[in-house]
Amino acid sequence: MPTTTTRVNHPFFASVWPLLSRVMGRGGMDEHRKALLAGLSGNVVEIGAGHGVMFAHYPPAVTRVLAVEPEPHLRRRAAEAAARAPVPVEVVDAVADHLPATDQSMDAAVFALVLCSVPDPAAALAEARRVLKPGGELRFLEHGRADTPGLVHVQQMMDATFWPRLAGGCHTGRDIVAEVERAGFAIRTLERYQFPFGGTPFSFHMRGTATRP
Repeated sequence: MPTTTTRVNHPFFASVWPLLSRVMGRGGMDEHRKALLAGLSGNVVEIGAGHGVMFAHYPPAVTRVLAVEPEPHLRRRAAEAAARAPVPVEVVDAVADHLPATDQSMDAAVFALVLCSVPDPAAALAEARRVLKPGGELRFLEHGRADTPGLVHVQQMMDATFWPRLAGGCHTGRDIVAEVERAGFAIRTLERYQFPFGGTPFSFHMRGTATRP
């Protein structure tokens, strides 16, 4: 099992994100969160659990959630949310590319608005593949690259300058679907949509299910 001494600390983002996440939920994101987790069962690792906004939506067939969150302010909030969750949740201090789980020990892995901000999406997805059982599911709910050259240019400019520093490492223009496929997952379902409305660098969302061969 890999170990790491990496530390993550984004106090400004950690103070703003729970409020923004709540506003997004009321605007329709909660329905996507519920849909993302529907039908899951067994042992699940949630990578980048933040303040635990997903916990309330896990179905009862899930026997355990290993919730990985490296940011200390968010992790404290996640521990509070875990106590109210409808399924058992263990919140741990770890990073996406060094998951505290043994090989092929998980039935599912969940990324929810996380692959935009991890330092190395390929390494994070490789770790998810490592801990998943053969045939295990990867569930992802993310935002990413725009579909017009003009907005792609804006995303590239933002990602190369101020946005990751302001938003806890977030990158607006990553091609998440391509990252998932390059990691060796087979995408089974994929829904693309614009949230909360179109025409911005942050609008381009996707929700999908992929499997580990």
